[in-house]
Amino acid sequence: MARHCSRTGCSEAAAVTLTYQYAVAQVWLDDLADERDPHAYDLCDRHANRLTAPQGWQVRDRRRARSQLSVAGAEPYVALAV
Repeated sequence: MARHCSRTGCSEAAAVTLTYQYAVAQVWLDDLADERDPHAYDLCDRHANRLTAPQGWQVRDRRRARSQLSVAGAEPYVALAV
């Protein structure tokens, strides 16, 4: 069974798994995990790409497709503080 985006009202296919840790104020975006994890959120590409973190938190984008872009000169991680 295909997994869908965890965002309320979104029926798009999940493409990214979001995890976070309060203690270090970080959010991680990874390629979709093989199995659903009750402590993680599955997001579609649209919602993952629009993600912002709370002030003082960092977003670490560890998706393979993103890290491959770094070979072409893009940053491998996105760190946001909003």
